[in-house]
Amino acid sequence: MSYVKVEKPRPHTTVITLNRPERMNAMAFDVMVPFRDALQEVSFDNDTRVVIVTGAGHGFCAGADLEDPGWLDIFDGLTMPGIARRAMKVLEDVIKSIRDMHQPVIGAVNGAAIGGGFCLAMATDIRLAAESAYFRPAGINNGLTSAELGLSYLLPRSIGASRAFEIMLTGRDVDALEAERIGMVSRVLPDAELLDACFEVADRIIGLSQVGVELSKQILSAGLEAGSLHSHMNHEGHAQLFVRMTTQNFEEAIKARKQGRAPHFKD
Repeated sequence: MSYVKVEKPRPHTTVITLNRPERMNAMAFDVMVPFRDALQEVSFDNDTRVVIVTGAGHGFCAGADLEDPGWLDIFDGLTMPGIARRAMKVLEDVIKSIRDMHQPVIGAVNGAAIGGGFCLAMATDIRLAAESAYFRPAGINNGLTSAELGLSYLLPRSIGASRAFEIMLTGRDVDALEAERIGMVSRVLPDAELLDACFEVADRIIGLSQVGVELSKQILSAGLEAGSLHSHMNHEGHAQLFVRMTTQNFEEAIKARKQGRAPHFKD
């Protein structure tokens, strides 16, 4: 059985599903390694314009697999400290693979996003949640830290420092409606309507310039790390000039607007 499903149910949209619902899609290595590989492969599928990440069953991702995390050959010959470092690298590569994808990644958070699953959800570019979804920074409740897999970087930038500190230091659950109110997710949908709503967002993105969308994603991500407004505006300006001077997209947009039709961007 494949624990990761890769499907293209609609033109230019790929859905990657964590597929171990009986364990709430926990982060065992036999799930995370093929998931990482699928993300990296789909990133270079130039027919895919948008990626949707979701979980099978009633959970998005339950974080660490407490039943059987599995074993990888890269652990052979190492003591526990070495194994721990290699294991963390695998999980970090999953988060970085999402951030590095050429395409925008929509997180269809269909249920519990716990611990590492919370981090996974926050790594996606756009998040829509089912009414049954909730988010939990589990580490702090288990005597560890709630800061893992980039969460202490991503969450404050999404919802502000004060809210992020309160959630991560108390370890409390954030339900879907609160997540929408504080900006953690864009929208909350009835469970049965979640994927259709994600497809609607994807279709909107697909109608735009491919190179424009890819550069916009990169610049938005870079903006989270920008050292100054001045340097970031230079980055934005070069990207804008690149698309303006190397394509006919702007001319096509003006012509389409005058003709009362949707533009067809050829990049």
